[in-house]
Amino acid sequence: MYWQEEMRHNVTDIAQLAPALGLTGEEREKLEKLLEHYPMSIPRYYLSLADLNDPDDPIRRMCVPAAAEFDPEGDLDTSGEAHNTVASGVQHKYDESALVLTTNRCAMYCRHCFRKRLVGMSDEEILSHFGEMVAYVREHEEISNVILSGGDALMLPTATLERYLEELSQIPHIDLIRIASRIPVVFPMRVFEDEALLSLFRRYTQKKQIYLVTQFNHPNELTAQARTAVQALLRCGVVVKNQTVLLRGVNDSVETLGALLRKLTAFGVVPYYVFQCRPVTGVLSNFQVPFLEALPIVEGAKAMQSGQGKCFKYCLSHPTGKIEIVGLVGENRMAFKYHQTKDKHNAGRIFIRELSETDGWLGDIGD
Repeated sequence: MYWQEEMRHNVTDIAQLAPALGLTGEEREKLEKLLEHYPMSIPRYYLSLADLNDPDDPIRRMCVPAAAEFDPEGDLDTSGEAHNTVASGVQHKYDESALVLTTNRCAMYCRHCFRKRLVGMSDEEILSHFGEMVAYVREHEEISNVILSGGDALMLPTATLERYLEELSQIPHIDLIRIASRIPVVFPMRVFEDEALLSLFRRYTQKKQIYLVTQFNHPNELTAQARTAVQALLRCGVVVKNQTVLLRGVNDSVETLGALLRKLTAFGVVPYYVFQCRPVTGVLSNFQVPFLEALPIVEGAKAMQSGQGKCFKYCLSHPTGKIEIVGLVGENRMAFKYHQTKDKHNAGRIFIRELSETDGWLGDIGD
């Protein structure tokens, strides 16, 4: 199939980029060492959107490794995913949702990825636990929706994806199935050139509502090809929503974030969340924007939108739940509210924290 063949041509060796990046021999050697820990893989399509001559180009920042990734500050599991794993490849943090890690592969390894730690299991090993995953979901009737994630769920062969949809669509207490994928952003041809995939979506949206949750972070990602992919999904009955991550040097201005949100709604994509960048090792120092700087950016971008573009929540994904960043209460005091919670006693809870100019995350929240 074309898309699988094209993935074999991804740029994975820094030597391929060294001339365009203007790297010295020492810089190239340093980045080659980095790739031993945090691999690089960039589709040729996505790389074509970047200005490789500009170190500050937002697309380049999201796909090309940088020396800042060596910074050891941060954590590898910032939202407690390991503690929420209940079966091989299954996380159950919130009563109503189960997250299934279907693959460790992505079409592109984003430099701001919060799952940099997940390496090792092959797709075959993950599939060997397929029955265990389905059994867990069947046995827990409080689960109303399943998120097929990874990696990137659309990196699965279409026949394998159908296996997931077929089993999940037969479970009575499942209302909807979510697919988490950055494919419409980094390699949209996988969607609109694969008639088997579109046929699959057309069939299964008749059984259970399917949502595709993607991640556009910059207006330059909203290309004609991306729109073609989104429109193809919408025609199949798939609801397309977007989770943007607020990233230093990518969308950390009112104008850029506002333009992104406005263009998303023009494409037919529903803004779902703007997420605070997690303090992941190799990501924190390079991409995170502190709360006091970030809030005016998000609020300014929201003010530029129609009602449809104002539907998103500005949140952080904390070990205790999704926490909405509500607003300032005084000069340096910020109000937060639990939007979704692991422990029921926190449901809807509002709390206030005094912040420094560098604070970009919440530690132990307490009662």
